Amino acid sequence: MIQLGESLPDVEIRLAGDEITTAQTRDVFADRRVVLFAVPGAFTPTCSNKHVPGYVSHLDDFAARGIDVMCLSVNDAYVMQAWAKSQKIPARLLMLADGNGLFTRSLGLELDGTAYGMGLRARRFALYAENGVVKDLHLEAPGEFRVSTAEAMLAALPQT
Repeated sequence: MIQLGESLPDVEIRLAGDEITTAQTRDVFADRRVVLFAVPGAFTPTCSNKHVPGYVSHLDDFAARGIDVMCLSVNDAYVMQAWAKSQKIPARLLMLADGNGLFTRSLGLELDGTAYGMGLRARRFALYAENGVVKDLHLEAPGEFRVSTAEAMLAALPQT
C-alpha cells in the first residue's frame, strides 16, 4: 500500500469530463495540491448520495486553500462521464476513470468485490498529495464512511 512520503504511481488514466481524454498520472498530479478521493463504484448508493455530494458542496472550501479535488473509481470513462452528468458535478472536480484498476492496484488500495458481483474496485479512501507526493491518507474500514469525507479531509488539511 502507498505510504506517506511516496510518489503516486505513474500510469495511464482516463479523465472523464465533457470529453474523455487520456493522461499520465504524473502529469495530472504535477505542480498542484490535490485531494483525491476514491469510491468503490459510480452510481452506488453511498458514493452517489453522500461521498460525491459532500465534495461538491465543499469545492469552494478546498479551492480557498489552493487544493484541487479529484474523484477516482474503477469504472470505465463513459460510466464516469455519465455519472458526473447525472450528479451535476462541476468540471473543476476532476473525474478519474481507472477502468482496468491499474492505478488503484499500483496504489495497493484495491478491493475484491467479487462476492458482490463487482470485481476489482477501489477501497474507499481519500488522500492529500503535493506535486504527486502523498502527504496524508485516510483509508476507510470496510463498510464505513467517516475518514474519507470532504469534512474529514478539510479538518485534516493544512490551513494555508
